[in-house]
Amino acid sequence: MVSIQDDSAPPGPQTVEEINWKEWQPSERAVIVYIVDRPGNKVLLILKKQGLGAGKINAPGGRLEPGETSLQAAVRECQEEVGLTPLNGEKRMELHFQFTSGYALYGEAFVAEAWEGELKETDEAAPFWCDLDDLPWDKMWEDDRHWLPGALGGDKQRGYYIFDDDRMLSMKQEKIKP
Repeated sequence: MVSIQDDSAPPGPQTVEEINWKEWQPSERAVIVYIVDRPGNKVLLILKKQGLGAGKINAPGGRLEPGETSLQAAVRECQEEVGLTPLNGEKRMELHFQFTSGYALYGEAFVAEAWEGELKETDEAAPFWCDLDDLPWDKMWEDDRHWLPGALGGDKQRGYYIFDDDRMLSMKQEKIKP
């Protein structure tokens, strides 16, 4: 008997249904923070210069340091990457990313509508204000278009995503009940 293997299929899970998310353990934990200027109808975005997602449009964020809460990490990362301190950040999204390579990332997305400081470019990020009605979806991670509008509008959600490099293969989202 001859076994035929599809070498074009990436290794690892291909759909969110293949994972027991209750037992799933991330390789790393990270945060992302969206600073929104409501009167100006704008959101702060960055062109990510290095690390996971380099070259993509995203928002300030990064990995948690030992002993740090998610909100503390969101504030620190924003200060380090763009020079702003987000105020009164609210968690809007829990993100579970499984990559076919085996890498697993748990993230929390925060939205803040107030901030302090002076915006600056760093080695990690080139920040810019973007009109909320004209987000550059084609330059962002594929999952963003599914959860970010709701999160910016006040929804609290949980999402599960399978990626092969930067291509989304599968997703599931649910609202978090108060």
